[in-house]
Parts: sequence; C-alpha cells; structure tokens
Amino acid sequence: MTESGPLPEDVSAVQSALVEWYETDHRSFPWRETTDPYRILVSEVMSQQTQLSRVEAAYHDFLAEWPDVDALAAAAQSDVVGFWSSHSLGYNNRATYLHEAARQVRDEYGGSFPESPDELQELMGVGPYTANAVASFAFNNGDAVVDTNVKRVLHRVFDVPDDDSAFEEAANDLMPAGESRVWNNAIMELGGVACGKTPECDEASCPLREWCHAYRTGDFTAPDVPTQPSFEGSRRQMRGRVVKLLGEHEELPLDTLGHRVRVDYTPDGEYGREWLRGLLSDLADDGLVDIEDETEDATVRLRS
Repeated sequence: MTESGPLPEDVSAVQSALVEWYETDHRSFPWRETTDPYRILVSEVMSQQTQLSRVEAAYHDFLAEWPDVDALAAAAQSDVVGFWSSHSLGYNNRATYLHEAARQVRDEYGGSFPESPDELQELMGVGPYTANAVASFAFNNGDAVVDTNVKRVLHRVFDVPDDDSAFEEAANDLMPAGESRVWNNAIMELGGVACGKTPECDEASCPLREWCHAYRTGDFTAPDVPTQPSFEGSRRQMRGRVVKLLGEHEELPLDTLGHRVRVDYTPDGEYGREWLRGLLSDLADDGLVDIEDETEDATVRLRS
C-alpha cells in the first residue's frame, strides 16, 4: 500500500494496464476526437444530467449552428435557449451560461480559452468539475476527474472508502503526471463499460482485475449512484415548453400560455396560475423571460 491510501505499491503497472486497455478499444464520441476547448465545453455542459444518446445528436446540430466560440458569442441568447429547449437538454440556464461564457472568452480573453482549471472557473456557469474536464481534455492540464464512474472504480478496485476527500486523493495519486487527457478518459470509460452498476469484469476484459478487491472478494457494492429524475412531466420539461412557446410567439397572455403548456391547466387549480407563476419566476431569475405585471391579465415574453 502507498502512504497516501489503499493503492498498490506498483502504481505504474496499474496505469499502464488501464491506458493500454483504453487505447486498444474504446467507445467513440465526437468530443473525444478533438482538443478544441470550445467543443469540449459544449459537450460537457450538454452532458450534465442528460443521456449521451441525446447529447450526441444535439452536439452535432449545435456546432453546425455555432461552429466556434465567436459564432456562439455573436448569437442571440433567445436562439441559443430555443435550441436547448427544442433538443430537450435540461435546464435552460445552462444555455444562457454557455452563451455568456462564449462572450467572456471573446471579450475578456481575446477569443482564446484560459487553460488551467482555476482560470476556467472564471467563465460563467463553469464549476470545478467542468473546468477540470476542459483543462484535461483540451489542454492535458487537469487534475484527476472524479465522477460517479470513477468513484465506483476506486471503491471496488482499491477499496477506497465512500468519502469525497478519499476519492479525490486516491484519484490524483493514481493519475500519471501530465497525462490527464488519456487517463481521465480511460478511467471514466472503465467505469462506464466494465464497472457499471452491474459489473462486466470478464466480458469487458477489465484490465484491473488482478488488483481488484471486488473481483477477489465477490463484493461488488459501490457508492450510491444518483438516478436521473423522469423528464416526462417534470419541471424541466414544463420550463422547456414555456421557452419553446414564447419563442414561437412574440408574447402570450398568462392563461393562454398555461393552457398550451399543460392540457390540465386550470387558473385556480393545482396546475394553475400559482403553479405557472412559480415556473415563470424561476425562468425570470435565470434571465429568460419577462412578465408584464402581477394581475391575471399579465403577458409573458422571452427576454431579448
């Protein structure tokens, strides 16, 4: 064991085995075939709580519309939000943050992305995880990525305790220096392909079986994996409908909008004006809509 945790003494053997496994065969995603920080940022923002099958089609369409950071920065925010909603990509504030981040890169960084995780976090809506992912995959300049897949691998293979600080320490001790791009891709791929909720150790030829505590003991428990809430009928879906409808019409009266968002809308019912105003308040806080007044005759429009 290393002094820093439950890793084997010969960490280099683990590193070589995993990288070789990844480079021999891995799933192909378009964002893995580029080092363009703009394209990687787009993929990372789209992938937040959204199924990869939906992300890949949207990713191609988005880049066809706005192929680089300058094109996105010059776009109308309402167009970007409308795209996000029409492709069911989750909370529309991610679209506004991505649009604002593009403007920051254009206006504050001369069109060139910052390269370190700390600097990348200065961009609107870019938190520690996304900043580190962009630094890793675009610039090979990141720390170890620690997502649910990586936690599952570390917990099962090396019996790392279910503790965020323990996971972060073990992940960084395990990553080869200066190899964040290939390493982070490789360990996330392992968690997604071989070490999922139902492990496929032999079927996927997991390269870490000889070191794996779970494979040796038969105990494949792992940290809880958050489940994505159903999209159908969710507030995310309803917010998306509001934005889509307002994108199609210059403005709509409150009750007209409500009836078009939900067929069971009744002004004084469970899904009525109070419910709709709560939805619109969230969208207004995100800078997406304007509500003319507080009466029942209010009209609603997308913020330009």
